[in-house]
Amino acid sequence: MSTFIGQLIGFAVIVFILMKWVVPLVRDMMRKQQDAIRAALEESAEAAKKLEDADVMHARAVEDAKAESAKVTEEARHDSERIAAQLQEQAGTDAERIKAQGEQQVHLLRQQTIRQLRNSLGEGAVQKAGELVRAHVADPAAQAATVDRFIDDLDGMSSSTANIETGASVRLRAASRQAMAALTEEFDNVAGRLREPGLTTLADELASVVTLLLAEPILTRHLAEPSDNPQAKTGLVDGLLSDKLDTHTLELLRTAVSQRWSADADLLAGIEHIARLALLKLADLNDEVDDVEDQLFRFGRVLDAEPRLTAVLSDYTVPAEGRISLLDKVLEGDRVNQTAKALLVQTVTLLRGERADEAVLDLAELAVARRGEIVAHVTAAADLSDAQHTRLTEVLTRIYGHPVAVQLHVDPDLLGGLSITVGDEVIDGSIASRLAAAESQLPD
Repeated sequence: MSTFIGQLIGFAVIVFILMKWVVPLVRDMMRKQQDAIRAALEESAEAAKKLEDADVMHARAVEDAKAESAKVTEEARHDSERIAAQLQEQAGTDAERIKAQGEQQVHLLRQQTIRQLRNSLGEGAVQKAGELVRAHVADPAAQAATVDRFIDDLDGMSSSTANIETGASVRLRAASRQAMAALTEEFDNVAGRLREPGLTTLADELASVVTLLLAEPILTRHLAEPSDNPQAKTGLVDGLLSDKLDTHTLELLRTAVSQRWSADADLLAGIEHIARLALLKLADLNDEVDDVEDQLFRFGRVLDAEPRLTAVLSDYTVPAEGRISLLDKVLEGDRVNQTAKALLVQTVTLLRGERADEAVLDLAELAVARRGEIVAHVTAAADLSDAQHTRLTEVLTRIYGHPVAVQLHVDPDLLGGLSITVGDEVIDGSIASRLAAAESQLPD
């Protein structure tokens, strides 16, 4: 019995423990489980509702997509129709443009072909005309007739209004021109009292002064500086040169430095100018002006024909002695007038940048200008007869209202007629120039 009671008490204790601690724990666990299941059921219901809403939205999106697709399809159809119409219109425009370009190209090709044919025919005609002209002017009488016809045409010209200037003052500005005129006038006064030894001395000393001033640019600048009171400059000339130069040379130098020059180089040009005039005055006293002029112009033509000789004589960086030695060799075989030679030596010695051929031409034209004449440079295919030369001189004298000295240059390439240059004015009536003009007028 006691065992049964003991077991019953043990069972009661176990039940108590279960009820005290286990059952509440299990009850809490079951409640939590139930809460979890309840929450899961609520979430499931919410998920079902969301699914339903998603199905509705999907169905709506499908409907919207179908409508948008129909709209896009309709727009695409309209765009395709519009693009097709535009392409058709563009194709028509391009076809018209290509057609017009083709017509223009055909027209250009036609014009080019016509131009080429004209050019070919023109060249052939000009060439044939040249051959006929050359054959015609091969006869001296026919060639002379072309000169006579040109002089006849020239005689019908009215008087020229061209301002023909020659001499050293051509390239000078107004102040230096006035100074040059005053210096030349003083030279005429001084030279009128001199004869051969004095003129030679004057020319040599003036050339030496130019050489000195070229070597002493500071002295040149001081002597050429404009001044209202030139006494300081004339005093400087006397102090430096009075015991070295002739009184006539000093007199002219005082006049030169007393003038107002536009540039330092113009003073040098003025002194060189009267040095040339001294030798030309000597030629006049010796009655050899014509011979001097002729030799100067002939030497100028030699320089034109010999560019290497011109280049060597023009190289003022080479000592003057070497250039003068070469000049002596060139003149050695000819019967050279001594005054003409002295002028050439003086000119080559004093070159300072200009070309020798241009300086010699200026010198020759100065010789002519001192006689009150102007130079007409005439180029002909052959020598002129005396009658043609005389008539040409008379006609040019009437046209320019001034005595004219004709300088003839023979160039067979002119074929016939004449080419005349007076100052800056050119009258070209040569057959060669007319043929060249006819050729230049052919279509390109």
